[in-house]
Amino acid sequence: MKIIIAEYPESADRDLSIEKEVFPEDAVLELAVYTPETEDAFIEQCRDADAILVGYVGINRRIIDGLEKCKVISVQATGWNYVDWEYAREKGIAVCAIGEYCTQEVADHAIMFMLALLKGLKTYERSVQTDRQWIYNAKPGVKRIEGLKLGIAGYGKIGRAVAKRAQSFGMEILAYDPYIPDEAIREMGAEPVTMDELLEQSDVITIHMNLTGENQGMFDLEKFKKMKRSPILLNVARGGAVKEEDLVYALDHGLVSGAGLDVLSSETPDMNTCPLAGRENVIITPHSAFYSTTTEYLLYKIPAENVLRCLEGKYKEANRVVNGVGLE
Repeated sequence: MKIIIAEYPESADRDLSIEKEVFPEDAVLELAVYTPETEDAFIEQCRDADAILVGYVGINRRIIDGLEKCKVISVQATGWNYVDWEYAREKGIAVCAIGEYCTQEVADHAIMFMLALLKGLKTYERSVQTDRQWIYNAKPGVKRIEGLKLGIAGYGKIGRAVAKRAQSFGMEILAYDPYIPDEAIREMGAEPVTMDELLEQSDVITIHMNLTGENQGMFDLEKFKKMKRSPILLNVARGGAVKEEDLVYALDHGLVSGAGLDVLSSETPDMNTCPLAGRENVIITPHSAFYSTTTEYLLYKIPAENVLRCLEGKYKEANRVVNGVGLE
């Protein structure tokens, strides 16, 4: 049993002790470092692998074509948009993801963004720590949080966890999710709305959608122009849901009053040139919303268990097979 753990260069020396807990002693575990420039070498190393464990390395058709023995590609995340899962299905390769492991952490992170931006934390921090001033209204126009409308795009587990936390501040919850019936949304404590209603009525908009072909770049200039309240935008889901150049325009022209971003369009952005960096009304974290010591353990353990179950032919016992292979 040969298992390849695919990583970008910055994670090339990471500890594999959690995976070693899961796999039998005779399993061969190898780290394969990927960059676009070394794709050929990466394919060659993976050619005889029985399974691939992947964090955020993209697994495209060319790589899949080079996987001569692979039975499963197991994603160390809840999203799998960077794996060509449909092509993998054509090749009979199961693609697995994690059903749930970090709901609490991501919901907490979204609320942290929201509170910090609504209360002007960066402005006050600069005023006190850098300017050495003691001015209570250094951040003018701070709103009372109670009574504000929080619009949630995607009302799954994380969206609902954010709603629960926001309700404790007395916020009104609006939810857009075309896959959940309106009555079910109401039963879960939110008012169902259309996307346009969400854009027009929300003081804060938070994104909690899996990335699909339908919502790639969904939050674009057209959407920003419909945001009548100049809301704060939060994204702790997938960077591809937001057109960054359009968000820059929206921030520059007051269509959006601030942004909390845990994800960007690139998983390896150059922060020296990122036009969203260095703004007092933007908080950026390095895709760390999921992180805690608990989730770090589960992040490696569950995907490894998915690999083992699939290689044993027990596809239905895997945590989540997203492309249906082995479930028929």
